[in-house]
Amino acid sequence: MSKSSTGERLTLRAAAEEIVRTLRDAGHEALFAGGCVRDLLLNSPPTDIDVATSARPEQVLKLFRRTRAVGKQFGVVLVRRGGHEIEVATFRTDASYSDGRHPDAVHYGTAREDAQRRDFTINGMFFDPLDLRVIDYVEGQRDLQRRVVRAIGDPRQRFAEDHLRLLRAVRFAARLGFDIDPATWEAVYETAPMLRRVSAERIADELSRMLTAATRCRAWELLAKSRLVEHLWPGAERLAGRVGRIAALLAPLPDEVSFELVLAILALPDSDEARAVCDALRASNAVKRSVVWLVDHHADLERPEGVSVARLKRLMADPAFDELLLLLRARLLADGRGDDVWRVMRDRTGAIAPRDVAPPPLLTGDDLIAMGVPPGPRYKRILDAVYDAQLNGEIADSDAAAAMARTLVAAMN
Repeated sequence: MSKSSTGERLTLRAAAEEIVRTLRDAGHEALFAGGCVRDLLLNSPPTDIDVATSARPEQVLKLFRRTRAVGKQFGVVLVRRGGHEIEVATFRTDASYSDGRHPDAVHYGTAREDAQRRDFTINGMFFDPLDLRVIDYVEGQRDLQRRVVRAIGDPRQRFAEDHLRLLRAVRFAARLGFDIDPATWEAVYETAPMLRRVSAERIADELSRMLTAATRCRAWELLAKSRLVEHLWPGAERLAGRVGRIAALLAPLPDEVSFELVLAILALPDSDEARAVCDALRASNAVKRSVVWLVDHHADLERPEGVSVARLKRLMADPAFDELLLLLRARLLADGRGDDVWRVMRDRTGAIAPRDVAPPPLLTGDDLIAMGVPPGPRYKRILDAVYDAQLNGEIADSDAAAAMARTLVAAMN
């Protein structure tokens, strides 16, 4: 009895191997396929493992109890095993791609035919986990050794089939530190405008993957040189004039950053541009709010002597404040000013206890009503002034807050 049959959690590889073994025992060919093979050959633990098989989807569904047919028309079934969901896909060949994303029809085939339909040679290999051997119909092992990203077959045809492969070529080259094969690179450059047909959500996902990682500078360089950057969204051609500046801002960032910070850098210094970029990429309201906030406040910390304790605490209360500090450092270093100002602001923020960043206000609108102050626009001015005094440590209790409010009301009358 296998461990997974008892409900015990397995490693990802062990779960995938069990699926392969089950398919083999039923008389089907079954292999690890795609990016996981690349990662295994690079001694990099794969984050997911796909299984390719000669079994048809209906046969896979009969063999495994816990399944989800997520792309049955393309021969894809998710199999739950040992706490993991493994994608099991039938070997296939694809017909033409009218929409630049999905094949118009699929025909089940052999492992060799399945390899030929894939995007890049380094992603087109198979691995037999039981016999521990690589099955390579596309010279993917050679390209791994050469450290090259090369399209399988005619690169223009590969990019015409799925336009997102244009960005994937850049992402793989940047992430792995590989070059892009000359013929593949020429095709990327010539077919770059096809990227405009890709959905905003898919583009955003690829950009997030490549620009939030440690290899973002290489990715940005390739996006710019290939002209892909001009086709990322309507209006993205404006980025062409800021390629160098954006590169300088991306360079000082830590290995992993948020996509919100990256989008803010792409939009600086215009908050209207930030809104337009977020809308074009169909960003969530939460992401858009953070990006616009970062752009609106990108210069607020440049002069520490002009930032009161209250002002600093109000900024610190925003969920995107950590990104604002990173943006400050990036701008300082990009401008050749060193990071002394950033160090000052980092130390100041570090000295403020979390409980003191946004304490409950000592004075509320209800208090003003109880004091007999007629409601109106001055409520906000009074409450903001009193809360700033509280954050600055100038008042410490409700009596002092009420006294300050009375003084302010008297001055306004």
